[in-house]
Amino acid sequence: MNRRNFIKNSSAISLTASALTVAACTTTDNKTQSAANTTTFADDFALNEVSIGELQQQMQSGKYSSADITKLYLDRIQAVDKNGPGLNSVIEVNPDAMAMAEAMDNERKAGKIRGPLHGIPILIKDNIDTADKMMTTAGSLALEGHKAANDAFVIRQLRNAGAVLLGKTNLSEWANFRSTRSSSGWSSRGGQTRNPYVLDRSPCGSSSGSGAAVAANLCAVAVGTETDGSVIAPSSFCGIVGIKPTVGLVSRSGIIPISTTQDTAGPMARTVTDAAILLGAMTGVDPADAVTAESKGKAAPDYTKFLTDKGLTGKRIGVEKSFLKGHEGVVGLYKQAIDVLKKQGATVVEVDLLKTLNDIGGAEFTVLQYEFKDGLNKYLATAKAGVSSLADVITFNKKNADKAMPFFQQETLESSQAKGDLASKEYTEAVAKTRSTRQRIDQLMAANKLDAICGTSIGFAGNIDLINGDYDTGFYFCPPAAMAGYPHITVPMGTVHSLPVGFSFMAGAYQEGPLLTIAYGYEQASKKRTKPTFIKSLIPGVM
Repeated sequence: MNRRNFIKNSSAISLTASALTVAACTTTDNKTQSAANTTTFADDFALNEVSIGELQQQMQSGKYSSADITKLYLDRIQAVDKNGPGLNSVIEVNPDAMAMAEAMDNERKAGKIRGPLHGIPILIKDNIDTADKMMTTAGSLALEGHKAANDAFVIRQLRNAGAVLLGKTNLSEWANFRSTRSSSGWSSRGGQTRNPYVLDRSPCGSSSGSGAAVAANLCAVAVGTETDGSVIAPSSFCGIVGIKPTVGLVSRSGIIPISTTQDTAGPMARTVTDAAILLGAMTGVDPADAVTAESKGKAAPDYTKFLTDKGLTGKRIGVEKSFLKGHEGVVGLYKQAIDVLKKQGATVVEVDLLKTLNDIGGAEFTVLQYEFKDGLNKYLATAKAGVSSLADVITFNKKNADKAMPFFQQETLESSQAKGDLASKEYTEAVAKTRSTRQRIDQLMAANKLDAICGTSIGFAGNIDLINGDYDTGFYFCPPAAMAGYPHITVPMGTVHSLPVGFSFMAGAYQEGPLLTIAYGYEQASKKRTKPTFIKSLIPGVM
């Protein structure tokens, strides 16, 4: 299900999988593709599929320094993102990346190791403030040239952990909250990001660049942000692990906002272990974001302690039954994943969570419109970015329509601008409705004694279409956790015609640890992550 279509609609169909006929499971791999459709890019990168732990071992042994690793990734970005297949996932590289890496090497030589992220190069989504030479623009030409005066809280945490900021990633402009027919991964500043598995397919969004870059081994790990699906969906489309944390676990101060009730940053990685490492470094109570006070005593400094091969044994997991119908390839992968749960000792219980929420979608869109206007106006009022309000952004886009709006318009920005303030009755009633998601999820889990609920994260990637925008995949499991502010993890479930599909797990507030246990257990039993091969197109003969 297309994220924007869900949040615009409130009918039952907006939360159910498409009613396609289920056929026998038929999945294909890259061998089915004509050689004429593959790229000529020889992918012999020295750091392909390397983990954070392996990078630390290499630095410890002296095989590589952080500066060596950073240079390898910078060269990789040039070879794959800017040249070669041309993913266009990195909107700008950090001119200070090498200096940061050398500083971490000097600390290592002096015997100081800050933790598992010490000297590890990471990419950051371009809606997160970094007080350096890089811009923070949310992909919008209206913010081009804006350099933040202060780091976002989460960036300070990552710097303190020793991470090397490699650069900023492209995104769906304004985190996919500009138009009802935008193309995910396109921004007026950064252009169109492409999916590294099949280059004419969507990377999804809005953390499009982060997802594509991690999948294509342009960095060790990356940071994305999510309001409804913006970490989970691109992680699924790009065959990686993504975590949407509980709202409150990770600070939002210094992040260009959509929603105070639903926004959060989250880790994106090739493995559950690496995602857990990054999550641990991102958390913290921030006085500038009051909701983070709720995480005190609930955050874990080290989420890797929850990882065990037997993570599924004895667990009770709800299976979203609406996803047992739909595209036969995706349904086939889903059934295989459910079989893995059973074989690993989990008890599965069919549930119909999405059906119980089919009256809420329209309320979510109302909430986001009000909160986007309020939050963006507050951010821009102090940003010194050339525009100081949402109204200014709208005016800028109109004056520069040939560059800012060459394919689709800004009707979502305009409808948000038309809303009143947060004291409006329409807003308070809509918030109450979306917040009821928590009670419904909690009641369902309690009634069935569930440790988690699982589902297909989203379907497989559609074609990039700058004229008509994104289209529905028939599956979309992000809204429940998004509206509730609950944690959600996606893990690779397999491929259909070389296109990755993710398997999701969600649970109640601050259950990241137990969810990681389950996700890791599934990952280790299934091993469905595959490296992309940069197929040009699934259409025979396309060169």
